[in-house]
Amino acid sequence: MIERRCPYCHQSFLPTKSQPEQVACSGAHCQRRRGADYRRAKLAADADYREGCRQSARQWRKQNPEYWKEYRAAHPTSAERNRQLQRSRDRKRRLKSLANNIPACDLISCPATVWLLGPELRRLANNTSAPAQVWVLEGLPLRAPLAGQLANNTALAQ
Repeated sequence: MIERRCPYCHQSFLPTKSQPEQVACSGAHCQRRRGADYRRAKLAADADYREGCRQSARQWRKQNPEYWKEYRAAHPTSAERNRQLQRSRDRKRRLKSLANNIPACDLISCPATVWLLGPELRRLANNTSAPAQVWVLEGLPLRAPLAGQLANNTALAQ
């Protein structure tokens, strides 16, 4: 038998006689990762398999409708952690849609000093945006906008 190298733990191993095409070593962690990779590839490539998995999940949820309610009641810290993570995901989604807003992107920066206060500031060192919801808008002198600019809100960007 030819010695092989496991793609997960990078250790050398000999394939078993019953599985000469063995790719990963027999370690439990490596076999779990190999199975997960196979399932991920199968889901991406095989529509029937994907639909079968979906249908199986639907059937389980139908048979166990109270599962998540009971889980959250039994694991309140996990439920609270999930709520906080969901708030963070929602915040990121809102910021992403704001970044795609052309008038907001065209705004000129203001030389003002901003003090950020709050418990999540420790994350700033990790390059995470602070969860501030403060908008400071300076009043602009009134001028007659062009007819098309008012319709698509580009007057604010100028």
